[in-house]
Amino acid sequence: MNTISPEESQKAIGLIVPPASAQVPVDAGLMYPGLKFIARGLALGSVDKKGYDAVIEHVVEKARDLAAEGVSAISLMGTSLSFYRGANLNQQLKDEMEQACGLPCTTMSYAIVHGMRKLDLKTVAVATAYVDDVNRRLDVFLNGEDIAVASTKGLGLNGVREVALVSTETLVRLCLDAWDEANGRAGGIVLSCGGLVTLDTVAQVERQLGVPVVASSPAGFWDVVGTAGLDSRVQGFGRLAATSWL
Repeated sequence: MNTISPEESQKAIGLIVPPASAQVPVDAGLMYPGLKFIARGLALGSVDKKGYDAVIEHVVEKARDLAAEGVSAISLMGTSLSFYRGANLNQQLKDEMEQACGLPCTTMSYAIVHGMRKLDLKTVAVATAYVDDVNRRLDVFLNGEDIAVASTKGLGLNGVREVALVSTETLVRLCLDAWDEANGRAGGIVLSCGGLVTLDTVAQVERQLGVPVVASSPAGFWDVVGTAGLDSRVQGFGRLAATSWL
């Protein structure tokens, strides 16, 4: 892992997270223990369009709240929240956040796309926590970013709490099933849903298949740390985390 300088460690990074509890996700302390993160919660009720529609208008407000706390950069740490309306509206949301708070901002959807491009992934197998409608929206989003989808496998979940309880064993099997269904057409795997706990899954699947896995939460932290102007490269958390953000 790269050493974070004392000066860098003083730069708090802002996170807009789906749960009302506004807890900083566990990956923050595992990947970047020398950095400070501050979170604000959206109180997402369900991982589907109904849930997203109920909270999406509060994202810019939460960005302003975090800016008032003195953070250096902000990320919307919910993949489906930012992709469900398509690639153009994900970019619009990012722009609106930046205009409202005058800080560099990003989204978890931007993070996974940036990660795929850094790893030169043009066609992917997709594994998700989502119900079918959200999976379709993810496929449309990725196609809008010029990324081809070779296969999609979802767990069919729309409960915020149940997503967080999915086991590593289940996620590894999901990734392997998506990879098998792609039948040699994919260069890597996207594991989408920021509420999933995926660091162990990324390590296991990359080791077993020898291909990169871009998972929402690790990609989101790698991206927002880079957005804050820091060196986000860390070892031991998969290929993307060890790759330069620039």
